[in-house]
Amino acid sequence: MQYRNAPDAIEWLCRVFGFEKRVVHAGPDNTIMHAELTLGGGMIMLGSVNDKAPDRHMKLPAELGGAQTRGVSLIVKDADEVYARAKAAGAKIVENIEDKPFGGRGFACLDLEGHIWHVGTYDPWAPR
Repeated sequence: MQYRNAPDAIEWLCRVFGFEKRVVHAGPDNTIMHAELTLGGGMIMLGSVNDKAPDRHMKLPAELGGAQTRGVSLIVKDADEVYARAKAAGAKIVENIEDKPFGGRGFACLDLEGHIWHVGTYDPWAPR
């Protein structure tokens, strides 16, 4: 993932969704060359927007009128708690929290730079 202001995005993602910083490699001029954030057994990697291959082929949602070409799904223990933090942190809620017909409880929101996040308690790996 790429962010215009990756340092702020990292802090926001940790505070709102509960990610933990595993590795953060700072670059020049308040940029991030590479960061790894963990949540449970998962990880996302992100950095600052740049013009290096293959990153130059990526576009931010704001550059596409808010359109998305992918979404991120987070499995959390308490979706209501994360929902409250997201709202308090200024996330744009695009799907209110609800019990899902396929199981679990969740919501969808846009982060501070418009990336969509699906957050919920449904765990597709859980035993059925």
